[in-house]
Amino acid sequence: MTRDNVKAVVIKHLAQAVDTIDAAKVDTSQSMKALGANSLDIVEVVSAAMRELKIKIPRSELAKLTNVDQLVDLLHNTAEQAKTQAKTT
Repeated sequence: MTRDNVKAVVIKHLAQAVDTIDAAKVDTSQSMKALGANSLDIVEVVSAAMRELKIKIPRSELAKLTNVDQLVDLLHNTAEQAKTQAKTT
C-alpha cells in the first residue's frame, strides 16, 4: 500500500467526519483541529482509518502527532511493518 493510498483513506474519513471539509482541498500540513475537526471527530477518523487499513497504533504514538501528514506517515509505516511481518511468519 502506498503512502498516497493511506492519505486517501485518512482524507476520506476526515471529510465524512467534518461536513465543512472539501476532500479535494485538504491541506495535510495542518492539524485536524485546524481543519475543523473536534476531538470526537479526530478519534473517529483515526479509528476508521486503522480499521480500514487493518492496523493498530498505540494511543501514546498517536498523541505525539501534530498534523495530518504525520498521521499518514505513521499509518503508512505501521501498515508496511505489518505487511513485512506477515511475510516472515
